Amino acid sequence: MQLPATRIEVMKFIGQKIDSVFYEFLKPIEDLWQPSDFLPDSANENFLSDVKLLQEAARELPYDYIAVLVGDTITEEALPTYESWLMTVEGVNQQDPQQGWTKWIRAWTAEENRHGDLLNKYLYLSGRVNMRAMEVSTQYLIADGFDIETGTDPYRNFVYTSFQELATNISHRRTATLAKQYGNTLLSKMCGVIAADEMRHAKAYKAFVERIFEVDSSEMMLAFEDMMRKKIVMPAHFLRETGVKIGETFSHYSDAAQRIGVYTTYDYIEIMDSLLKEWKIDKVSGLNEAGEKARDYLMALPTRLKRVAERTKVPNLDYNFSWISAY
Repeated sequence: MQLPATRIEVMKFIGQKIDSVFYEFLKPIEDLWQPSDFLPDSANENFLSDVKLLQEAARELPYDYIAVLVGDTITEEALPTYESWLMTVEGVNQQDPQQGWTKWIRAWTAEENRHGDLLNKYLYLSGRVNMRAMEVSTQYLIADGFDIETGTDPYRNFVYTSFQELATNISHRRTATLAKQYGNTLLSKMCGVIAADEMRHAKAYKAFVERIFEVDSSEMMLAFEDMMRKKIVMPAHFLRETGVKIGETFSHYSDAAQRIGVYTTYDYIEIMDSLLKEWKIDKVSGLNEAGEKARDYLMALPTRLKRVAERTKVPNLDYNFSWISAY
């Protein structure tokens, strides 16, 4: 994909100022929570009794909920794919560790890494999960990579990350709410702190896009339109298990998420609508003819998607995930 030279120049321009907002959207490492803050301490003499309490609470979690939690965990643990993808974006120079974008991507990855680490350890201790089957799916997901159709274009990539961080915020926030309803306060806290991270990161990527709209409105509008025409695919869309075709397990995971209301088609539409409002798409000025047409498409899209969603039925199909242990 041949990118307009202006997009590279805009990336350099914004990158020069990223240090000034670094700690608005990311936190100093020593100030952040770590997985061990929430989990039983194996060096503590009460470790085994604490694990027993954790497992008793985990027994109350429904099947679909566990399936979604495992799928969320695997998605979070595919970070090697996400970092390597962002490092290929035009305007990012990983050979220069002091470049603003390079520092951002590495620090963002470091914060995100805690999410999969925390959920993985919880699931291991819970006694509800076939860890080897889950680990195989994680390895497959990293080995298979993904194709989110952004190429190396920073504009498309920032639309994707803005959308995706909002989606993961919703997913973790809903798992937190459900865990609380099931009486699992520990898991609710864990999912809640992850959701808070995702929202903080979403604000960052949305701010990057907002800045681009200020200096290159038509090209940013075209990139936004292109991503929404393609539809935002989830980073785990190639998810699979042993003996299952690539992507097949993702559809079952997605169905389970819709059945329990963790992430639905209507959430996708709501995110789209919120981005239109946040970026003030109806008020963006200085658009060329192509940019105006792109805006018209974007403004009409939520209504069109709602009509499609009304006709879509969530499968109520039972599916036995290899990840979940019988007990």
